[in-house]
Amino acid sequence: MSTTAQPGAADGAAQQKPPAAPPAPLPLVELQDLSVRFGNRDILCGLTASLRGRAIGLLGPNGAGKSTLINTLLGFYPPHSGSARVFGYDIRTDTKKLRGLIGYMPENDAFISKMSAVSLVQMMAELSGLPTGVALERAHEALFYVGLAEARYRQVGTYSLGMKQLVKLAQAIVHGPKLLILDEPTNGLDPSARQRMIGMIHEMRDSGEVRIVLCSHLLRDVEDTCDEVMILKQGRIVHYSDLNEERRSNRRFLEVEFYGANGDFSEAIEKLGCECALRSNRLKIILPDGVESRDIFRLAAERDVRIRKLNFRRDTLEDIFLKAMES
Repeated sequence: MSTTAQPGAADGAAQQKPPAAPPAPLPLVELQDLSVRFGNRDILCGLTASLRGRAIGLLGPNGAGKSTLINTLLGFYPPHSGSARVFGYDIRTDTKKLRGLIGYMPENDAFISKMSAVSLVQMMAELSGLPTGVALERAHEALFYVGLAEARYRQVGTYSLGMKQLVKLAQAIVHGPKLLILDEPTNGLDPSARQRMIGMIHEMRDSGEVRIVLCSHLLRDVEDTCDEVMILKQGRIVHYSDLNEERRSNRRFLEVEFYGANGDFSEAIEKLGCECALRSNRLKIILPDGVESRDIFRLAAERDVRIRKLNFRRDTLEDIFLKAMES
């Protein structure tokens, strides 16, 4: 049976619109006016955010609500109001599905001390839905990965603090989660063990196979591993930003200690477009684009001002955190 092209079919094909761009990927975590209450006390108050980074740092002082937020995302605490989604799944209705997608390394130890590490990690893999044989194989792989291969048959109760941190990481990754929540992963580690832990977090983040939420009171850990940060204070979000953007857009600071200056020196600096704060013989200067430290030295030489000390620095995550706490 033959077919004949319809009149104008070629014209219609030529006039077709180009295919639409693929939809933007779902946020890792989406919070919409999320509130959590214990009794009559509000712990989380109206959190709204869309977290999309590969590794997201969760910061805040003690009692800010960090652990409550983590437990809410895991389905342990029901929201009082609002909603939260992880990978598009609602934490109220899709709890079982989400627990298969999430690996959780808790801050506090939760071990059966007389179990061997391989038995413990196998059990956690089975609880995540893996068959027994697969769970055992994955338990060995996870313990090899974190560096506990030789100690995997020892009882967990005999482990050092650093080894317990590693077995907590092993049980969190054994089932191949898509989201890994790490609560104080470097707590109690010596410098070499911390470096190894940070290296594994880097490796997992850069693999693209798992997204990470890192909760820590150590700002250096977050700065070393995360590309986004959310800061909580008294159950509210006080800062959320892309750290890479923050680093690119940070204003530049000079701290100058000098001798022999008068008001003309700071006025001349301000005429360059700088912001200045003068205290005794110390001057804090914010440099705009196009102004460099050599311009400050030139003005000092013209006015016979002797510069004793000059420090050049940019905002760090600590600066960002402290500003958020002051807001």
